[in-house]
Amino acid sequence: MMYPFLPPDPGTPRLCHVVDSPIGALMLTGDGHAVTGLYMLDGGGRPPPGHAGFTPDPGAFAEATAQLAGYFAGELTEFRLPLAPSGTAFQLAVWAELTKIPYGSTASYGTIARALGKSPVAARAVGAANGANPIAVIVPCHRVIGSDGTLTGYGGGLGRKELLLRLEGASPTLW
Repeated sequence: MMYPFLPPDPGTPRLCHVVDSPIGALMLTGDGHAVTGLYMLDGGGRPPPGHAGFTPDPGAFAEATAQLAGYFAGELTEFRLPLAPSGTAFQLAVWAELTKIPYGSTASYGTIARALGKSPVAARAVGAANGANPIAVIVPCHRVIGSDGTLTGYGGGLGRKELLLRLEGASPTLW
């Protein structure tokens, strides 16, 4: 995964493409160069902010679509796409840390806080940043679990989180 993320460019086109997946319809957003979002559209997911202003362009997402297909087929363990999420400096730091959690592994919110040089009390702030991740699956917020090993909040629903972790072969004894 690439870090640092590319800076978002508000002057570029706002493009989108919807793909089917084992976890439901996913909307990719981007600017023709970098992915700016991946949103779950059904079953509790949320569309991107201002989603009505996006222009459908499947060709702009050919590589992202191919990598997602490889991921869901169990053939791809690391995404290699240019990413340009929008967020605060703290959110970007948390999201960058998420990209370091290996495929098939999990980390707690407190572990992420400590990796950022924060006290374990910052775990709640990490949780909030994790929940605001605009590039689900690719920036693997689903790999973050509670300090006691339980599955905790996921914007797409705990069923999807569990499905993604099982797909990756994460040990259910951890959660």
